[in-house]
Amino acid sequence: MQLKKAVFPVAGMGTRFLPATKSIPKEMLPIVDRPIIQYAVDEAIEAGCDTLIFVTGRSKRAVEDYFDRAPELEAELEAKGKVEALEAVRNILPPHVKVLFVRQPAPLGLGHAVLCAKPMIGPDEHFAVLLPDDLIDGHPEGVLKQMVPVAESTGGSVIAIEQVPRADVSKYGIIAPESTQGTVMKVKGIVEKPPVEQAPSTFAVVGRYILHPSVLTTLETLPPGSGGEIQLTDALAQQVETPGLHGYRFSGKRFDCGNKQGFLTANIYFGLR
Repeated sequence: MQLKKAVFPVAGMGTRFLPATKSIPKEMLPIVDRPIIQYAVDEAIEAGCDTLIFVTGRSKRAVEDYFDRAPELEAELEAKGKVEALEAVRNILPPHVKVLFVRQPAPLGLGHAVLCAKPMIGPDEHFAVLLPDDLIDGHPEGVLKQMVPVAESTGGSVIAIEQVPRADVSKYGIIAPESTQGTVMKVKGIVEKPPVEQAPSTFAVVGRYILHPSVLTTLETLPPGSGGEIQLTDALAQQVETPGLHGYRFSGKRFDCGNKQGFLTANIYFGLR
């Protein structure tokens, strides 16, 4: 298995950061001197991905512009001898990496956003999904790269998981593991945002996935789930038996940059480092 394509669902409105996100996509808010999206992109490239697929919505033109060339800016920096700044602008992406953009026409859920990328993914091709809001400082390597050997050995889908306080389980997709031992857990069930008293465990799905291509076929016929949206979690629930679903307890520190506290904490953490 070669992991070559990564999907970034970035069509959300970012209402928690209004009014800033009225004109700036939340994925472009800076963590120190780089936008949030850059951290997820670097993680995907480190894991071997060379095709980045961004699922955008209206008012997300800034994301496209960021990954495009800026000849006027580069010429001005070069003329002023600002070599370091010039290199930073030119090297946002390595030369071998290409970017593709597809529009999600309506906010119909994460599962629908992933499905929008189907025309760009081969029928027998595993692919990654990264949610930029989950900024993870993986060690000794990025979380997605940590997950690749698990996908290779199991042949199915792999999801990153993290243990959360029981009071917070209703905020996440929660797995029912066959065993809680070790870093790799066979998943026997998964549910989206369960009530605390109905949660099968405290192991939550966070924003890193390596998915078997059959999940796209499942998403095509999936009815709306929690919140009236097409949920990726519901499609994963149908992967438990075939081709199989495993949770991976990653090594690293996660920051939920979808809320102000997590965003501020991430800035302090990366700024000090």
